[in-house]
Amino acid sequence: MKDEADFKWKQCLIIRSDVKMTCGKKCAQLAHAAVGAYEKTDRITRKKWFNEGMKKVTLKVPSLREMYEIKTNAEMAGIATSLITDAGRTEIEPGTITALGLGPAPSEDLDKITGDLQLL
Repeated sequence: MKDEADFKWKQCLIIRSDVKMTCGKKCAQLAHAAVGAYEKTDRITRKKWFNEGMKKVTLKVPSLREMYEIKTNAEMAGIATSLITDAGRTEIEPGTITALGLGPAPSEDLDKITGDLQLL
């Protein structure tokens, strides 16, 4: 496995910790966020990230407001985002925003935006 310093690209997946979800539900929401953000990223960036090993980091935020702030900061930096709104078919109310995907993008750019967040 590559050393941490070797990864120039990554994807950040962020879940709200103030919404009560089972572990499986969180995983599904983060997967939606990963695919959504990936699809919005340009082909060259996706290829570089893929060839490097597709590093992903899962993080958490304490509130919807903080999630929106991170999304705005990422968009201002030119990073692809995917905000996930749940359909409400299983555990939570329809329309609940649960997760946010960022990138793939340069690790140093994502660190500027998500560096203060706690790991999930």
